[in-house]
Amino acid sequence: MNRFLIIASLGLSYMIYAVLLNSVGTVILQSILSFGIAKQSGSVLEACKDLSIAAVSFVAAAHLPRFGYRRAMIVAHALVGAACILMALLPSFATTKILFVTIGVTFALVKVSVYSSIGLLTDSRQRHASLMNVIEGLFMLGVLCGYWLFGAYIDPAEPGRLSWAQVYWVPAGASALVIALLLASRLNESASKGSVVQRRGGAFVEMLRLLVRPLVYAFILSIFMYVLIEQSLGTWLPTFNREILHLPAAMSVQVASIYAASLALGRLIAGYLLRRMSWYLLLNICVLSMGVLVILTLPLAAHVQMRPDVTWFSAPLVAYTLPLIGLLMAPIYPVVNSVMLSALATERHASMTGLIVVFSALGGTLGSFITGLVFSHIGGERAFYMTLAPMAAILMALFVFRRESRLAAQVPLAPLGSPAGEPVG
Repeated sequence: MNRFLIIASLGLSYMIYAVLLNSVGTVILQSILSFGIAKQSGSVLEACKDLSIAAVSFVAAAHLPRFGYRRAMIVAHALVGAACILMALLPSFATTKILFVTIGVTFALVKVSVYSSIGLLTDSRQRHASLMNVIEGLFMLGVLCGYWLFGAYIDPAEPGRLSWAQVYWVPAGASALVIALLLASRLNESASKGSVVQRRGGAFVEMLRLLVRPLVYAFILSIFMYVLIEQSLGTWLPTFNREILHLPAAMSVQVASIYAASLALGRLIAGYLLRRMSWYLLLNICVLSMGVLVILTLPLAAHVQMRPDVTWFSAPLVAYTLPLIGLLMAPIYPVVNSVMLSALATERHASMTGLIVVFSALGGTLGSFITGLVFSHIGGERAFYMTLAPMAAILMALFVFRRESRLAAQVPLAPLGSPAGEPVG
C-alpha cells in the first residue's frame, strides 16, 4: 500500500506539471487577449519557466539527497499550489510571471526527486524501465488533458475574459492531493545519502567534468536544438492557429493537442522501429522528413481566409497537418538521451541528467524567444520556417554524436574520484 501511494504521488505530480509546463503557449495567447501584451512580452513566460528550471537544477542535483526527495516534493507542491491560487484570485500578467517562475523552480525539485525515487522503488533494470515508462506516459497524458482543460475555461464568445484564470483551481487542488498522498506514505531514501558523487564534491563538479569530451558537446547540441524546435512549435502553435489560421481561441488551443498526441504516438512507434533499424538511420529519416513536412505544409497557411463559422470539420488542412510533425520529432530526444546515458557508467547518470535538464531548459527559452520575435515582426509562417535551421544543426550534431559514442565505448571516462585523464582498467 505504501509503495502504491508513493507511485501514485509521483504519477500525479508529473501530470500536474505536464499541464502547467505545457500551458505556456495557451497562457501567452490568453495574455495577449486579456492583458493586451505584445508577443515579445509573452515569450518572457517561457524564460521565466525554463531559466528557473536550469538555475535550480544545479542546486537540486547536488543537495536534494540530503534534504530528502519526499520532503522536496511536498515543498514543491505547496509552493506551486499557492502560486496557482494566487493566479486564480489575482489574474494579471505580473502574477502570470510569478506563476511560471514558481513552476520552473518547483519542477526542478520534482523532476530530480521523481527520477531518483524511481531508482529507490525498483530493484532491476526491467522494473526501472517499466516504472519510468509509466511515469513518462502519465506526463504525456497530462499534456493532452491540459489543452482541453484550458480550452474548457476559455469563453468562446469573449475569449479575452479572465474566466480562463479559474482553471488554476484544478492544479491547486491536485497539488493538495499529492501532498496528502506524500504525508500518508514513507520512502526509504537511505540508499541515496552517501553516493560517490555526493562525497566527491557534488553533482555540479561532476557536470563540469563531463564537459570535456566532444561526445558531450555533440549530445548537448542535439538536445538543445531539438528542444528549441519542440518548444517553439508547442509554445506558439495556439497563437499560429488563432492569428494565421483564424480559428476561435478555444479551438486554437484544442487543435494544438494534436501536436502532443503526435509526440506520444511517435514515441510508441519508435520503440517498435528501433528493434529493426539503427537509431542513427531512424533519426536522420525523422529530421529530414520534418523539414519536408514544414516546406510542404506551411504554404497551405498563406491563403487561409477568416470564417466566423469554422468548426473541426471545416478547419483548414494545415491545422491538422502541421502538428503531425510531432510524429517525426518524437524519437529524437529519448533516443539521444538513451545513447548518451548508455555511454556512461551508471554512477554518472545523475550528473548527466542535470546537464540534460539545464540545456533542455535553455533550448526551450531560446526557441520560444526567437519564434516570438520573428512571429511579431515578419509573421507566423516565416517564424515556423526558421525551424529548418536547427533541423540542419541536428543532422550535423548526430553525425558527430554517433562517431564519438562509438569511441566512448572503446575509451570510457575515468571512474569517479580518479584524476582526469587517468587510464581505466
